[in-house]
Amino acid sequence: MVEVLRPADADQLREAIAWATAEETALEIVGGGGKRGLGRPLMTEYRLDCSALAGIVAYEPEELVLTIRPGTPLAEIAAALAAERQQLAFEPPDLGPLYGAQAGMGSIGGVIACNLSGPRRIKAGAARDHFLGVAAVTGRGEAIKAGGKVVKNVTGYDLCKLFAGAHGTLAALTEITLKVLPAPEKTRTVLVFGLDDATAIRALTAALASPNEVSGAAHLPAAAAARSGVAYVAGAGAAVTAARVEGPARSTAHRCAELRALLGRFGPVEELHGRNSGLLWAEVGDVAPLLGAGDRVIWRLSVPPAEGAEVVARIATDCEALYDWGGGLIWLALAPLDDGGAALLRGAIAGGHATLMRGAAELRTRVPVFHPQPAPLAALSARIKQGFDPRRVLNPGRMYQGV
Repeated sequence: MVEVLRPADADQLREAIAWATAEETALEIVGGGGKRGLGRPLMTEYRLDCSALAGIVAYEPEELVLTIRPGTPLAEIAAALAAERQQLAFEPPDLGPLYGAQAGMGSIGGVIACNLSGPRRIKAGAARDHFLGVAAVTGRGEAIKAGGKVVKNVTGYDLCKLFAGAHGTLAALTEITLKVLPAPEKTRTVLVFGLDDATAIRALTAALASPNEVSGAAHLPAAAAARSGVAYVAGAGAAVTAARVEGPARSTAHRCAELRALLGRFGPVEELHGRNSGLLWAEVGDVAPLLGAGDRVIWRLSVPPAEGAEVVARIATDCEALYDWGGGLIWLALAPLDDGGAALLRGAIAGGHATLMRGAAELRTRVPVFHPQPAPLAALSARIKQGFDPRRVLNPGRMYQGV
C-alpha cells in the first residue's frame, strides 16, 4: 500500500523531503500523475503528490515573463496567455491520453521536468530554452532558487537547463519562471497528399530550407492521417505531409502561397486555416494519430531528419509511424516483441536515440526506457545525482537503474 503525502505549499514540500532524506525513504514525485507511465516504474512506499502547488504567481505580459507553480494545469496557463494574445512558444504537448489519462489534465511541472516540446520546437527551441528561473527542493531537503526573470543569467550554474529533462530525479520544483511570446496573428498550413515517407521528408526539408520561416513540419502516413479530427486530413485516403507558417496576416498569406508553389512540385496541395490548422498541430504534438493503433508499444526516436524515412524502412516490422520536426522526431507504434523492439530500434539508428514512451510496467522494468548512456556520460549523471540527491530519495531509478 502506497502512502500519499500531499504538501499544501513549498514549506511542507521541503519538510516532507527533509524527512525522507533523514529516514532514507524513497519518494515518487508526481504532479497531475498523467505521465507516471513515462520512465521506469517505481516501487516506493511513499508518493509525494505536488498537485496542490498550483496557480499563477506572477504574470507580466509587457515583460513576456510568467511565474507559476508546477501543479498549474496547462489549460489554465493557456487561457491566461490567450487573454493577452501570448503563448508558450515551445508548444507543450498533452501526453496524458498516451498513458490513459484524461486530456487537458496535464500540469506545467511535468512538461518542464520531462522537457517536452511540441511541433514548434524546430523554430522556437525546446522547453528548457524558455525556462528562465526555478525554485525547488533538492534531495538533500534544501530549498534553492536559480535563474531569474531575464533570458541571460550568468550567476552560478544554469540549474534550469539541468532540471528540465531530469524527470524529478534531482529536485522537486516549487516555482517555474518561463519566457512567453506573442501569439501569431494568423496560422496557415500547407498539406501535400499521397507522398511516401522518403519523398515527404524531402518535401519537408525543402520547406524548412526555404525563406518561409516554417514553424511546423510533419508527415502522417495514411493510417495515421485517417485518424485525424481534421476532415481534409482524415478524408484524404492517403498520407498527408504538413508545413505550417505563422505571423502577421499579409506575411503569412505570402509565405503560404510560396510554400504551395514549392510543395506543389511534390504532389497535390491543400491549405488549412485557423481552427483546423491548430487542431492538426495539437494532434501531432499529442501523438493523437497513433492512439488508435491498438495497445501497442510506443517509441520516440530522435534521428538526423534526412535519415528518418530510412530508419523506419530499416526497422522492417509491423509498425505505424508519425514524423515531426521535419523527420527528426519519429513516433512509432510497434507490434509486441519480447523486448518491446528495443534491440531492433536501437540497432536501426545511428547518431540518435530511442526512448520507450509507452509500454507495460514489466517491460519498462527490464528494458532500458531511455537510450543507454556512454560510460563517461553515465558517470557524470551519477555524480550529478550524488550532488543533489545523495540518499536517492527523489524518483530513484526513474531514468536509469541505480541512478
